[in-house]
Amino acid sequence: MANEPDADTLRRLENAVANLPWLQREVFLARRVDGLSYAEIGYLTGLSERHIERQMAHAIYKLVKQMDGEKLSWWERWL
Repeated sequence: MANEPDADTLRRLENAVANLPWLQREVFLARRVDGLSYAEIGYLTGLSERHIERQMAHAIYKLVKQMDGEKLSWWERWL
């Protein structure tokens, strides 16, 4: 298929996801892989929906930056 990512892209994405802090990784995977809503993730984790949204935003920011080949600054790792 034309939209299938190549093996190298998948490997880099897996590494980038693995490097996320545990909460961001869990939120990202619950939303993108399991298809849960922010409300459902919030219910399961005991966190507010707004907190889940922030964690997802941080995860996406970090993944995009890493997929573009950029290293995270020391302060970005704490987001």
